[in-house]
Amino acid sequence: MTLLAGFTGRGRRGTPAVALLAPPGRTLVDMAGTFKRIGGIFQAKANKVLDKAEDPRDTLDLSYEKQLQQLQKVRRGVADVATARKRLELQAQGLQKQADKLQGQAKAALQQGNEDLAREALSRRAALGEQLAELKTQHDQISEQEQKLIDTSQQLQTRVEQFRTKKETLKASYTAAEAQTKVGEAVSGISDSMGSSGQAMQRAQDKIDSMQARAGAMDELLASGALTDLSAPVDDIQKELDKVSATSQVDNELAALKLELGTGGADGAGGTGDNTAALPAADQSGNGNGGTPD
Repeated sequence: MTLLAGFTGRGRRGTPAVALLAPPGRTLVDMAGTFKRIGGIFQAKANKVLDKAEDPRDTLDLSYEKQLQQLQKVRRGVADVATARKRLELQAQGLQKQADKLQGQAKAALQQGNEDLAREALSRRAALGEQLAELKTQHDQISEQEQKLIDTSQQLQTRVEQFRTKKETLKASYTAAEAQTKVGEAVSGISDSMGSSGQAMQRAQDKIDSMQARAGAMDELLASGALTDLSAPVDDIQKELDKVSATSQVDNELAALKLELGTGGADGAGGTGDNTAALPAADQSGNGNGGTPD
C-alpha cells in the first residue's frame, strides 16, 4: 500500500507521480504518439523489404496449393458423408432382414396356433419398422448433404482449374516482363559502359595533348636559354658563337628571299653595278681613240 501510494499519490509541489515518468517538457500522450509513429515507420520499412523480396510467381503457386488443399478437404468431406450414407444403408438392410425374419416367424407361430408368439414377433417387427423409418429420414438428409458437397466440390474444382490457367498465364507474363527488364538493364549498362569508355578516351587524349604542349614549351625554353639543359655542359662562348651563326644564317636566308622575289632593290643594285662596270670600259675606249690621234 505504501509503494502504491507513492506511485499514485502526488509528488513535490502537487505534481502527479505518474507525470514524473515522462521527460521534461513531454507528456505521456506525446510519448505514446512518438512510439506509434516509430512503429508505423518500422512497419512501412518491413513492408517495403517484403515487397522487394516477394516473388509473385511463388505467391501464385502458394495460393494454388492452398486452393488444392481446400478442394482436398471438400473431397474428404464428400467421402465421409458417402461413408455415413453407406453405413445407414447397411444398417437399414440389416433391420429389413430382421423384419422379414420376424414376419416369417409370426406366420409360423400362427400356423402352429401360437397367437401370443405371433403377436410378439409382430411387435418386434413394428419396432424395427420405426427404426427403419428413422434410418430412412437420416439417409435422405445425408444423401442431400452429400449431393450439396458434390456440387460444391465440382464448382471448386472448376474454380481451381480456372485459377491454375490464370496463374500460369500471369507467371509467363511476369517472366517475360522480368526478362525484358533485365535485357533493358543490360543494354543500359552497356550504354553506360560505352559512355564511360568514351569519357576515359577523351580524358586520355586531353592528357596527351597537355603533355605534348608541356614538352614543346620545355623545348622552346631550353632553346631560348630561359632554362638550362643539365644534360649538356654549359659553355657561354660556344653559346654566343651559335647565336651569331644562327643570326647570320637568318640574314643569308632573308637576302636569298629578297633576290628571289625582287622586292629588296637587288635589281637596281645590279643595274648600277653593270653601268659602273661599263663606264671604265668606255673611258678606256675613248682614251684609246684620243691617244691614237696624238
